[in-house]
Amino acid sequence: MTRTDPADVPRPDAQLHFGVFFQGVNHWTIWSDPSSGSQIDPASFLRVARTAERGLFDAFFLGDGLRLRESEGGIHELDVAGRPDSITQLSALAAATERIGLVSTSNTTFNEPGDLARRLAGLDLLSGGRAGWNVVTTHNAWTGENFRRGGFLDHADRYRRAEEFLSVARAVWNGWAAGAVAGSVDARSWSVPDAVARVRSRGAHFDVDLVPTLPRSAQGHPVIFQAGDSGEGRDFAARQADVVFSAHGTDFDDALAFAEDIRRRLRAAGRAEDALRILPGTEIVIGATEKEAEEKARWVRLEQVTPAVALGIASLLWGFDLSGRDADGPLPSEDPVVAAYDGRFGTRQLGETLDTVAEWRAKAEANGWSLRDTVIELGPQRGHVGTPAALAEKFARFVRHGALDGFNISPYLVPDGLDDIVELLVPELQERGVYRSAYTGTTLREHLGLAPVV
Repeated sequence: MTRTDPADVPRPDAQLHFGVFFQGVNHWTIWSDPSSGSQIDPASFLRVARTAERGLFDAFFLGDGLRLRESEGGIHELDVAGRPDSITQLSALAAATERIGLVSTSNTTFNEPGDLARRLAGLDLLSGGRAGWNVVTTHNAWTGENFRRGGFLDHADRYRRAEEFLSVARAVWNGWAAGAVAGSVDARSWSVPDAVARVRSRGAHFDVDLVPTLPRSAQGHPVIFQAGDSGEGRDFAARQADVVFSAHGTDFDDALAFAEDIRRRLRAAGRAEDALRILPGTEIVIGATEKEAEEKARWVRLEQVTPAVALGIASLLWGFDLSGRDADGPLPSEDPVVAAYDGRFGTRQLGETLDTVAEWRAKAEANGWSLRDTVIELGPQRGHVGTPAALAEKFARFVRHGALDGFNISPYLVPDGLDDIVELLVPELQERGVYRSAYTGTTLREHLGLAPVV
């Protein structure tokens, strides 16, 4: 049942925004298909970024990887990634693209604000104001082993550190006043006296005393992205972010409820309701007919959730190793092992364990599903399936009724997984007046329609 009146369109002129998320190897990216390319070859990054730019996307997102994922103390071999440093890779892409935004996923748990702020400012200057920062708060212990202090932070502490981190970063970006560089060769000095402000900050997590080394970019600051879905994460986004990612972009009512909650939190934080863009992550599968699209989507899910992947996901839920089981057999009869999360098992958590297992068992029995079938049907869902025209109508409704502002798309194939979206879906969106026909600005902040930094 829809919660909206189709005749009541509160945002008739709203435009849909697209980003592309280059994840690196993971079980959602079908690395084993013959048409799949390398996940770490620079040519793959460039192909995806240029295709997205041809499709007038707002941004190219690159996740950072400080350490290979681990599971119970060993390398998670189903999900190995060799990602380069994101700012280094995006700096290379800045020279090979012209308009698309370049967003680094860089975490606040294992970086220092003065250093990271300077590197992001460098990317922003090199790209002409196209940089963004996806602020993440890594919580797994195995990444912490890279660093002398080790371990990981409690959930609340992660956000306290991130908030303080951002405060320092913004002070660094604000360090140079407008016109700090002398405008004449006849000036007494290269920089205007007192135009560069020293940054001194002493808090619970950082003790900083530095002089910023770079001026502002064309957009003022890198655009801030954030993806936390907990209460603390949503509050953090409402206070600090320009864009929030979410897992609420498949069902219309769910997406609208999330958007309304974010708008309430924005008001509580003293910000305007339109100060933040909402871009849920999604996967888009396109077919010439609905039947073809559904058949393709089934193929995608079978390739993503292989028997080994299905057993790995079920192992996370049950809390013990199921790799020796038959993925095409029944769910485990044993009760799950429920233990406090200690960071050893990576980042995959599937909700309240006992309730989830009970739901899986009931639905598997009712439908005659195997373990693999159950993971495919009830595991994390990925997004939207349909013809270009049907998807365009669906997305227009989402954005014009304020349920979201766009999508951050994860292609299921790299580097060619955006081709159908750019060549088939984008024209349908443009025909409906819900997607740009050309870039109208040069900075990421302009692409997103965000207010200038003051």
